[in-house]
Amino acid sequence: MGLRLTGDETAVWQAAARVLDANWTGTATVPSPGLYPHQWSWDSAFVSLGLARHRPERARIELLSAFRGQWATGLVPHIVFSSSVPRHAYFPGPEFWRSRAQPDAPRGVDTSGLAQPPLQALAALRMAQRPGREEHRAFLTRLYPRLAAQHAYLQRDRDVVGSGLVSLCHPWESGLENSPAWDRPLAAVAPPLSPYARVGPPGEGADADRYVSLVTSLRDAGYRAEYLRDDHPFAVEDPLFNAVYLASTHALAEVAELAGADPGRHREAAQRIHQAMLDRLWDEQTCCFRARDVRTGELTPAATIAGFVPLLDPELPPPVVRGLAELLLSARFAGATGYPVPTCDVQSAAFDRCAYWRGPTWVNTNWLVWLGALTHRLDAVADLLLGSTLRLVRQSGFREYFDPFDGTGRGSHDFSWSAALVLDLLGSRRAP
Repeated sequence: MGLRLTGDETAVWQAAARVLDANWTGTATVPSPGLYPHQWSWDSAFVSLGLARHRPERARIELLSAFRGQWATGLVPHIVFSSSVPRHAYFPGPEFWRSRAQPDAPRGVDTSGLAQPPLQALAALRMAQRPGREEHRAFLTRLYPRLAAQHAYLQRDRDVVGSGLVSLCHPWESGLENSPAWDRPLAAVAPPLSPYARVGPPGEGADADRYVSLVTSLRDAGYRAEYLRDDHPFAVEDPLFNAVYLASTHALAEVAELAGADPGRHREAAQRIHQAMLDRLWDEQTCCFRARDVRTGELTPAATIAGFVPLLDPELPPPVVRGLAELLLSARFAGATGYPVPTCDVQSAAFDRCAYWRGPTWVNTNWLVWLGALTHRLDAVADLLLGSTLRLVRQSGFREYFDPFDGTGRGSHDFSWSAALVLDLLGSRRAP
């Protein structure tokens, strides 16, 4: 793929479609060739949004494929490993997670033991809003029990303090692996007695041993909910994860209706999540949603892109929406960069324009905030995000992430969710 995508929007559309076609394995879409050779949960949900506008039948296969790895508890693991990839081609691989030793894990497929932001119900509902109503209704009827089990797991096993919010047990669950939001909670985790020989996923730096140590403790405890609640050292309520959880819970209520099920319990759950986010994660003094360290009870000091994703909540009070919009457009975020939105406050000591989730701009977080802006009719914000995202891929191609100041592409080339979400953004402009 060339670095610059010249020509009209049709050329950009065709280039994005080629990326998705090239990364399709026959049952799922890998995030990128080489570096990420398996299926990731929320990557697949993002990819399905683009496929719904390009190859709708493949979009349905993509969503269902992620549920191949669903555990009996309802957990949708963040990685489903491909049996065609050598077992040591990616670390941490199947031999590290040992899912087949767990009685609740699926037979015949290897998975991780962590969750990721549960975007699937929202993706399924947006898919159902495309042409082909009867096909989509049949698909939703098939998918609904799996979605309901996923949400039941999160509500039952991952609300570790009964607050109404999901607690992350590992930074990898957030999707924003090395975000500054995790610096303080991770610092309280005792490092292993000796360093691990293997290097983890990108972006973790000095904390790599703590990341691996957290998984080892969780695995050795059998991934039990009781261990997570009582003993696991890392438990953080994240605004991005819980905002996606809330948006998908609203969507799940609508999916239930389309599937002929009762939506009432999902609407009640959405109200609980909404109120808990305002009560526990909203910092009125700084007009920002922040992560809460459950073990200390304190809000983490970092202001990151995750704090804007609660715009997905359609019931946010107007003063909260105004505060978020002002912060987003300020010199701490979009107002300071040519290619917004940076993933960390640019005035923070933790900001690093090149370091994965500590500063660069990502297409998927732009998309989440764009959708939130549309939810609250923040048209200027939505137009800014759509236009700047298209400028990024025209300049640098479908890269994994981008320098927020000059738009330089970084990380993997031909990254699937970058291509897929550009298709969704372009499709939204073509729609009536």
